[in-house]
Amino acid sequence: MIEKTFSLLYYLKPSKNDRNGLKSIYMRITVDYQRFEMSTKYKCHPDKWLASANRVKGKTEEARMINSYLETLQLKVHQVRKYLLDNDKEISLENIKNVLQGKSEQNRMILEIFAEHNQKMETKNVS
Repeated sequence: MIEKTFSLLYYLKPSKNDRNGLKSIYMRITVDYQRFEMSTKYKCHPDKWLASANRVKGKTEEARMINSYLETLQLKVHQVRKYLLDNDKEISLENIKNVLQGKSEQNRMILEIFAEHNQKMETKNVS
């Protein structure tokens, strides 16, 4: 499988209706220069955001909770990438997005899986 460029970034995006000066925390996944942005549903004041670390500054309970969530989300994205690699699937933005959003392939019947396996084995034996 050809290795593609892959990056994950958290950043602050201005909220339209926030009077407290809070900005929404967004996650951006980039694969081969294509972007997918998703809200994390959390907000942060710009003064408390550490852009170099993609995390909230401080040791308050709220900062720890948000940072823990961001870490968990980052881990999930890397697990999805590993899942695609392990299953010989293309690491595309669409595939990553589908797995993250729970839109995976339809469940297959056991006979279909065996037929696919047998077909792969036949092609290996012919070579």
